Amino acid sequence: MKIICNTSTLADAAMNVQKAVMTKTTMPTLEGILFTASDNSVKLSGYDLEIGIETVIEANVMEQGSVIINAKTFCDIIRHIPYDKIILESDERLQCKIYCGDIEYNMTGMKADDYPELPVIVNGKTIEMSQLVLKDMIKKTIFSVAQNDVRVIHKGIKFEIRPGEIRLVAIDSHRIALRREFLQYNGEELDFVVPAKTMSELVKIIPDEDKFIKIGLGRRHILFEVNGYTIISRLLEGDFMKYESIIPTEFNTVIRAKSKDLIESIERVSLIITDRFKAPLRLEFKDDSMKVTTSTALGRASDKVGVSIDGNDIEIGIQSRYILDALKISEEDEVLINMVNSLSPVCIVSAKSDSFLYLILPVRLT
Repeated sequence: MKIICNTSTLADAAMNVQKAVMTKTTMPTLEGILFTASDNSVKLSGYDLEIGIETVIEANVMEQGSVIINAKTFCDIIRHIPYDKIILESDERLQCKIYCGDIEYNMTGMKADDYPELPVIVNGKTIEMSQLVLKDMIKKTIFSVAQNDVRVIHKGIKFEIRPGEIRLVAIDSHRIALRREFLQYNGEELDFVVPAKTMSELVKIIPDEDKFIKIGLGRRHILFEVNGYTIISRLLEGDFMKYESIIPTEFNTVIRAKSKDLIESIERVSLIITDRFKAPLRLEFKDDSMKVTTSTALGRASDKVGVSIDGNDIEIGIQSRYILDALKISEEDEVLINMVNSLSPVCIVSAKSDSFLYLILPVRLT
């Protein structure tokens, strides 16, 4: 194999494909990128047996062929190449040479035949949607994915696709994040869970352009085609929590407030909460104001901010990180905080639409 490539184009492709490469494994081939040169292009493939990323870039192919090269080493090398063009070649003994100008690297590659085949989706469902909308939906739910839940199913984001609507849901033991949008779709109802790692890498690859992303859904795998990349991932299996029954539908107290005011007040009081000195916040809603207090071994802090209260006065305990995460990620100027009582879940929603819902379990105050 021998190719001449634009250095920047090859570097970007390799860096993105590397995200699907294993870093520590007893199978050296999985620590590499598979390069396959044919016609006037070269395909780069990375696969860690859970997520695979492929892309094809233009190249001057002087000799067709394929080889596996250690991903970390290759990316480290190409990132430091100062020239616009780079030459990559390998011989029948798998000796690889990367060179341009006075720079030359020699390393041993691996047989392409030893690389595992990426999954293929046959007779799957196809969905298309705005890539910017999907990117926003992922960002506004992925922070709530469970990190330590023994149920692997909760370490992913659940997709619920219905005629005219798509919902993404993430759950951990303390909160739920739900994001919904209109979708031009008239097929059967679809429910599946995609690993958080796949979603995280997908967000990094989706550009800030208003184009469509193509989604292919199989029985056990999902495929995303975006920005010249194909990302394929296994789906998580198991019983996702039936979260609908947890979300209250009627409330005794509805708070309308400016997100910025809430965030700044909670952040001020939370300054005395640390990893070593932890404590919940006490939120008291009364007389069209929210009083925030907390007390730790470092001291005590309090603050008050104006809000609009519809319904009963209420006092509730909540972890500062959870409410701050919800308020910041919502990117809303104004939100509604809906509550039933001091022991029921707190629901944070937009003041102007039903596009998202963040549910947080309260902390019992003493």
